[in-house]
Amino acid sequence: MKSPRWLDRILYPFAHHTMALQAGQMHYVDEGQGEPIVFVHGTPTWSFVWRQQIKALSRTHRCIAPDHLGFGLSDKPAPDAFAYTPAAHAQNLEQLIEHLQLRDITLVIHDFGGPIGLNYALRHPQNVKRLIILNTWMWSLENEAQIMKISGFLNGGIGRFLYLNLGFSPRLLLPRGYHQKRHLSKDVHQHYLKPLSNSRSRMGTWHFAIALKASGSWFASLWEQREKLRTIPKLILWGEKDKLLPLNLLEQWQNTFPEAKVRRLEAGHFVQEEKGGEIADAIKDFI
Repeated sequence: MKSPRWLDRILYPFAHHTMALQAGQMHYVDEGQGEPIVFVHGTPTWSFVWRQQIKALSRTHRCIAPDHLGFGLSDKPAPDAFAYTPAAHAQNLEQLIEHLQLRDITLVIHDFGGPIGLNYALRHPQNVKRLIILNTWMWSLENEAQIMKISGFLNGGIGRFLYLNLGFSPRLLLPRGYHQKRHLSKDVHQHYLKPLSNSRSRMGTWHFAIALKASGSWFASLWEQREKLRTIPKLILWGEKDKLLPLNLLEQWQNTFPEAKVRRLEAGHFVQEEKGGEIADAIKDFI
C-alpha cells in the first residue's frame, strides 16, 4: 500500500504490511528480526503510538504492531460488515498472530489493547512468554460509576454525534490523556486526527466508547480466567497521572498479581508517548 500524504516518514519510517480479513484489510508493522514483540493499541490510537518503542526494540527483536480495523491505516468497514466490539478485534489479532506464525511472543498492551491482547494470552498461554501491561484493564468496569455513566451517555444520540460528527475522541479525549501537553505536538496530533477525518472513519472510536459498558460481560469472562496468566512473567508500566482511567485499576493488577514487576511513571494515559525511551528501555531490560 502507498503511504498517505499526511504520514511523516521520519516519525513513522516503517514498511507497510496488510492482511486480508473478512471485513477488510488490516494494516500492521513488522520490523526487525528475532524474538517477537507484539504491540496492541487502544483508542483513538494506532500503531503510530508505539513508534518510539518499535524504533528502539526492532534493532534486536521482531516488532509487530497491528492497526485494528477502523483505526490507523487499516480499512474502516461499515458497521454492518464488522461488529467493532473488543471481542471482534480480539479475533482479528489472533488471526494475525496465527498468520505470521509467531511463537513465544512478548505481548505489550495498552488501553483497549489490554482485553483484546489478553484474550489471546488466555486462549494460548503457552505461546505468550511475557506480558507488559500499560494503563489498561481485563475485567468489567461496572463498579466504576463515572465510566459507566459516561459510556451509557455516549451510547445515545448526543454521544454518537459527538464521536462521529465532531471527532470527540481524537480532538478532545486524546489531549486529556497527556500529563505534559508538550509531548502532543501539532504534528503528532495530526497523525491521530488524519486517520479519523470523517464520520465513517470514526465508527471504531465510538464503538469502543460504548463498549466500556456494553462489553462488560465479555470483560468479566476474561477476568474469570485470570489464573491462566499466573505463570507468565509480567511487567506493569503505569502512567500514574492518567486522567482517563482511575489509579485503582493499577491496584487491582497489583493485588491480583503481586508477583508482577511494577514501575510507576509521571505520565498520563499515553505513557508510551510521554516516556517513549524509558518504556523502550524498561521493555528491553525485562526481556
